[in-house]
Amino acid sequence: MIRRLMSAPAILGISCFYHDSAAAMVCDGEIAAAVQEERFTRKKHDSRFPNQGIRYCLEHAGLTAKDLAAVAFYDNPMLSLERLLKTILHAAPDGTPQWLEAAPSFLGRKLFISRMIRSHLGIDAPILFARHHLSHAASAFYPSPFERAAILSVDGVGEWATTSIAYGEGEDIRVMKEVNFPHSLGLLYSAFTYFCGFQVNSGEYKLMGLAPYGRPKYRDRIREELIHLKADGSFRLNMKFFGYLRDNLLTNEAFYSLFDGPPRPPESRITRREMDLAASVQEVVEEVVLRLATHAQEITGASHLCLAGGVALNSVANGRLARSGMFDGIWVQPAAGDSGGALGAALLVGHRRFGLTRKLPGKGRDSQRASRLGPSFPSSEVRHFLDRNEYPYVHFEDEDELARRVAQEIAQGRVVGLFAGRMEFGPRALGGRSIIADPRNAEMQVHLNLKIKNRESFRPFAPAVLREHAGEYFELPGDSPYMLLVVPVREEQRLTPASDDEAENDDLLEVVRQNRSSIPAVTHVDYSARVQTVCEEDHPEFWRILDAFYQLTGCPVLVNTSFNVRGEPIVLSPEDAYQCFLHTEMDILVLGDCLLVKKDQIAVDEVFEFADGEEVAAGHVASIDLLQTFYDQEVVPVAEQIKSRDVPLLTTDNDKNDPTWYTSVPEDEELCEIDEDLLLGSLQKRWESQGLPELSELAPGLLELAEEMAAASDDGDDEDFSSTIYRMF
Repeated sequence: MIRRLMSAPAILGISCFYHDSAAAMVCDGEIAAAVQEERFTRKKHDSRFPNQGIRYCLEHAGLTAKDLAAVAFYDNPMLSLERLLKTILHAAPDGTPQWLEAAPSFLGRKLFISRMIRSHLGIDAPILFARHHLSHAASAFYPSPFERAAILSVDGVGEWATTSIAYGEGEDIRVMKEVNFPHSLGLLYSAFTYFCGFQVNSGEYKLMGLAPYGRPKYRDRIREELIHLKADGSFRLNMKFFGYLRDNLLTNEAFYSLFDGPPRPPESRITRREMDLAASVQEVVEEVVLRLATHAQEITGASHLCLAGGVALNSVANGRLARSGMFDGIWVQPAAGDSGGALGAALLVGHRRFGLTRKLPGKGRDSQRASRLGPSFPSSEVRHFLDRNEYPYVHFEDEDELARRVAQEIAQGRVVGLFAGRMEFGPRALGGRSIIADPRNAEMQVHLNLKIKNRESFRPFAPAVLREHAGEYFELPGDSPYMLLVVPVREEQRLTPASDDEAENDDLLEVVRQNRSSIPAVTHVDYSARVQTVCEEDHPEFWRILDAFYQLTGCPVLVNTSFNVRGEPIVLSPEDAYQCFLHTEMDILVLGDCLLVKKDQIAVDEVFEFADGEEVAAGHVASIDLLQTFYDQEVVPVAEQIKSRDVPLLTTDNDKNDPTWYTSVPEDEELCEIDEDLLLGSLQKRWESQGLPELSELAPGLLELAEEMAAASDDGDDEDFSSTIYRMF
């Protein structure tokens, strides 16, 4: 590979060891590449060190690790350790479950990230740590099309902050206010995700999709008992009903009593209760988001808003916010969760430490390059793969001819897997790694869910629409290129209004099959749709197919869902795509400029099983005795000393304290280097300044334990980290 000459520093961003690890490259002042590690390893939500993602980013940029000016990590592990310890001490002597779950992965790896990065990359360049929510804010503001904007970041937790308001202008971002752990809108939503029988950190989409089937009958109960919300958007949770401070579960017996019984067992029948709970918590979340956005506008005076953090993937709340007209424009980071933190950290270091100047493309366009930031495969490589394996295919020299053929197949009811160009960064498929179908087919939603995606029948599919025709089908307040806004289908496209009988129907399959509009496969039960607007400049291959379908049928809309099945990451390579195509009921596969027909392929004899959910970490069983001894002999006595002085470790007293905002942290804590050789002294100095000498006395033994665990483990590439909600530690 030819080495490139850099006119600006190359900065590698990394997120890992929590969930959805990723790598991103900012090079020559622009976003060059970004990718989640799961796409390479085929382990969904992979949290391990992103070796393959880093390798791809370097190769795409034509660099080696020695060329890096800096490495940026999206989180501050020292502050996360503080939160872990204070939470454990707060719960002691009843915090053993949390300690044994969180301590192995944190002490074994997360505390020594600088050491690991240097070991893996062999570099001397500075390694800089950004505050978690500042990484989110940077990921949202810097690529946005706005010169200045309010920035709202909402998720489960990052170090201490769970919600933050910032202001961005030019190259500068200033965090203004925060809500701190344990009060978290993300954890509130995840609690209901778990309670309704879905997987935390991946099932929140299901809860959002289930909400329109229910009625918000529990809304007032949630508002009165679970969350105290003020007009300025600040809030507190009533920890009486949550288990995550003392156990490995989000909810507890009090929560069960409040909501009419125990959680729904996973994979069991969804009842009216779960539908109504989903509808209720969705309304509450939307209310909180609107108040947060209102306050953000009040204190920043900004006319535009940027969003990031896991809650920013709640496209229903985003759509309501966009339609409110509160801001002239909003922009949501497509990789709003932790994976996007890798990009945000790299951009932050570039602008703050190296003086990079923002390059606004103009005309309302962002600089994220349609989020097509992952690997691509040239036609010659695709054909070599097909020829080597003797897979029958047709090669098209003419791109328009291929698009017309695909449009014809779709119009005849066939389902197409589309593999074209660079892979998308973030959880949404936007035409690079998509499954597409005819939205006019009333049976298509059920068929795709049960026969292609192998997932619950109630889950909705998104429409992709030619941008110039979006207003004919959807009440859209602007473009939606990243499929992050849920908006109403226009009245003139609807067929019949929903009846009260349908709203009480517990048979989800029967409800799904109701024909609600001219595009029933992408019209949800409440006449909404999560829209992607498609333009030729961003997605030429996908646009050509959409346009050909429009010319053929008069319909400028297609079903667009991600190219994967339940429990599997989105496909990365031609081989991934072929295997998914072969073992589902897809009819056609488009690999670049090659088209494959299912009936022409060799019959599949082997049994193929898709993963179902996420793997749960086995943990560090050999370290359990060591950890238990440390907890009993060191942690519990320190907790007793602190409690005897009545020193608060966490703000959890809902009876005595109103919701309130915290002011932002000092700037030197927002982006810093962590010298692991000086870590002990730094921790002791910090905790002594907080009036916690007992905690500072615990530091030497804690770091000694961490060193022992790190030395006893392997290089970490194959290590499983905690997959409970406390993977956030």
